[in-house]
Amino acid sequence: MQGDLQGGSDAAGSPASTARLPPLDEETLARVRQVFAMVRAGDADRLRPLLEHGLPPNLRNEQGDSLLMLACYHGHVETAALLLDHGADTELRNDRGQAPLGGAAFKGDAAVVRLLLDRGADIAGAGTDGRTALMLAAMFNRLAVMEMLLAAGADPRARDASGMSALDAALSMGAADTARRLAAVLAAPQ
Repeated sequence: MQGDLQGGSDAAGSPASTARLPPLDEETLARVRQVFAMVRAGDADRLRPLLEHGLPPNLRNEQGDSLLMLACYHGHVETAALLLDHGADTELRNDRGQAPLGGAAFKGDAAVVRLLLDRGADIAGAGTDGRTALMLAAMFNRLAVMEMLLAAGADPRARDASGMSALDAALSMGAADTARRLAAVLAAPQ
């Protein structure tokens, strides 16, 4: 983990370099680990003063997961909102090319998806594999989330890097509810 933690922006708000930082001492590493544990646990009350005193809201761990990604993935709406209030980037992707909206769609967390959409997350954003949040929701039969994404303008005809659509993804995973709904959407006149 040493040298692998990254901040998200410089003092001017520009994206920070992804170059390796110098190694951190054990005390600093322990504190950083505590911050990531706070976010995973949804402890917004303990996180708030740290952000108010300058903790970078786009801090990332050794897998490239931002604090926002972890809050969203673990379903902590209040913590995610707090991070967004302090400038967290909805489009900051981890080392696997995943953005917070995709993580929330995968988990089926409608409240987190709504928060991210309300805060400007890119509905058409895709990971390095070309999968959108809609495709992830469809694959894992997250019908309520899929409906929310469609209502927000997600494109059911988009294709990932392998050429699969959200419907193809749903069918390949046996996600009957989302496959049925997508088939109806695609059959409707445009």
